[in-house]
Amino acid sequence: MKLLLVEDEERMAQLLRRGLSEAGHQVDVCERGEDALQQGMDVPYDVVLLDWNLPDLDGLAVLRRWRERGLRTPVMLLTARGTVGEKVVGLRAGADDYLAKPFAFEELLARLEALHRRGDAGTPVRHIGPLVLDARRRVLRHGDQEQPLTGREFALFQELAGHVGEVHSRSELLMRVWGDAFDGPPNIVDVYVGYLRGKLARLGVGSAVSLQSVRGVGFRLVRGEAP
Repeated sequence: MKLLLVEDEERMAQLLRRGLSEAGHQVDVCERGEDALQQGMDVPYDVVLLDWNLPDLDGLAVLRRWRERGLRTPVMLLTARGTVGEKVVGLRAGADDYLAKPFAFEELLARLEALHRRGDAGTPVRHIGPLVLDARRRVLRHGDQEQPLTGREFALFQELAGHVGEVHSRSELLMRVWGDAFDGPPNIVDVYVGYLRGKLARLGVGSAVSLQSVRGVGFRLVRGEAP
């Protein structure tokens, strides 16, 4: 599995990274919530291990923003908070599992494997004409060709694909994909639409599926005739 570990306590991060790597997993580590927020959207992880207590954004804030932006990756909360009420808060915020510290490493491994299986079993595959959007693997597929998507590309395409033919304004897409805290240039939507158009072109879908600009408004995903 490819894992993201979000943990600011250096010793704990090192121990978990070493143990998970020895168990055959690939592990990236983030120490700050803001960094994890971006990385979780940009890299297709199988499971995220997220500490509740972080030095900037706390884990729940990170988790809520991920879910608001369409991130479907299974997330396990790691925390010293273990009351029933706290577990309920974490799960309602979007966590898929919850493990209170201290915990046995063998239990962590077993829970990670269960989350990974659950993610595989419940993954939607959306068909738009001849194009397939595989949410679990974050790829676009046409015939035997595939194009991988970054987390942000996936969230944007998923938003457009959820309402084929409907026009989405730039401000709407910014809010839904980048979140209300985004303070970068508004033309970032145009940039990512360009990335997606390039991937559609490389897949050779032609006019069967296209991203159209609507002057002065925004963008829409259109299904046409199969090539």
